[in-house]
Amino acid sequence: MPIRRLPPETVNRIAAGEVVERPASAIKELVENAIDAGATHIEIQADGGGLTRILIADDGKGIPKDELPIAVERHATSKLEPDDAGDVDLLRIFTLGFRGEALPSIGSVARLNITTRAKADTGQNEAWAITVEGGHHHPVAPAGFPGPHGARVEVRDLFYATPARLKFMKSERSEAMAISEEIKRQAMAHEEVAFTLTLDGKTTLRLPAEHKGDEGRLRRLGAILGRDFEANALLIDQERDGTRLSGYAGLPTYSRGNAAHQFLFVNGRPVRDRLLQGALRGAYADFLARDRHPAAVLFIDIDPLYVDVNVHPAKAEVRFRDPALVRGLIVGALKHALHAAGHRASTTVAADALSGFQPHTGVQNHGQYAPTEPSAAGFSAWAGWSRPEAAAQIIPGLSERSARVEHTWSGQQAAPTFRTLADVQAEHAGQIAPAPHAPVDPIDFPLGAARAQL
Repeated sequence: MPIRRLPPETVNRIAAGEVVERPASAIKELVENAIDAGATHIEIQADGGGLTRILIADDGKGIPKDELPIAVERHATSKLEPDDAGDVDLLRIFTLGFRGEALPSIGSVARLNITTRAKADTGQNEAWAITVEGGHHHPVAPAGFPGPHGARVEVRDLFYATPARLKFMKSERSEAMAISEEIKRQAMAHEEVAFTLTLDGKTTLRLPAEHKGDEGRLRRLGAILGRDFEANALLIDQERDGTRLSGYAGLPTYSRGNAAHQFLFVNGRPVRDRLLQGALRGAYADFLARDRHPAAVLFIDIDPLYVDVNVHPAKAEVRFRDPALVRGLIVGALKHALHAAGHRASTTVAADALSGFQPHTGVQNHGQYAPTEPSAAGFSAWAGWSRPEAAAQIIPGLSERSARVEHTWSGQQAAPTFRTLADVQAEHAGQIAPAPHAPVDPIDFPLGAARAQL
């Protein structure tokens, strides 16, 4: 069989399989484009798990009319600039996107429509749109746009041009959950950007913009991971040899049964790297049991020359030039923060402990514990009650006086004498005098005497 060149449409669909694996992948690429465009508010809509419809609207700088046809071509990007010799350095990447494959890949397997209005400084005030269906490009046409500038990217019928890919998609619920998790990761890394996520017409996530910095980042993390994380997180901020580690790590007592609450970012890009995950696990090795996992959100800021983000088309993996430096920075910074926290316990531990000690006053008419006077033989001999249903949740009599009263004694003083509640009440009322105590020899109590009964 002779060697043939594949048609451009087939080449684009093969490439699309590497970049766009599922609806969440397409949304990730489009959201990163919006962030690179300087957007301060990004709205995401997804219907049918993202397979039916996806809409990404932002208030970024927009795309000029003459650049729209180029934007949907493969390997066309505005994020890499050639040097004086015309060469492009792939090691100096300061943006989230740079490959120029997201828009053409989506357009080759779906119905893609881009409507945009560039900022006024470009000299264009009109809005324009371009449509790509299964790799076929339509001409640029005028369109309406609601804002002063920005872009609206709509994707319909994802993978309709590659029906085989649809067989490998999960349920709509699973795909919607993957979309939500992806937006949360992007929102963690960019607290200065507001995000709104709407799934099947219902707004599930609304995050206002926060001030850039540690305080704003912690508020954003609390809104996503819960206020418990915000209350039990330790600030991490260490730098070594030009590499900075920042973020927040949870207390050892605020641990989890899985690693779902571990988020790692490199230069603002969410990544899944075994080196970073292993370093995080090693830092907590002396503080957690083997089956417990820490909660942490860590950000690594490093010179692009010392990290390669061009390892995988989805840009989810990175390679460090000096992995030992990064690992040592993570382990050292986390251990220093954990040792500085000392024996501080999380607020969730205190709340769980206190919830087990609920005072009970003996409610009479609700079918719960309603005691009568115990006998002189003691509580263990009192059989005039049945175990209430709420006995496992409420400790009866926790806030009441004990039915047994002891007098302190030492040396040749009298030994403790146990009396009933009726005797104590009568004594306080002045009806009877205190009973005399017989002298006792401490030799009869070699192991001591009972002081109280709980």
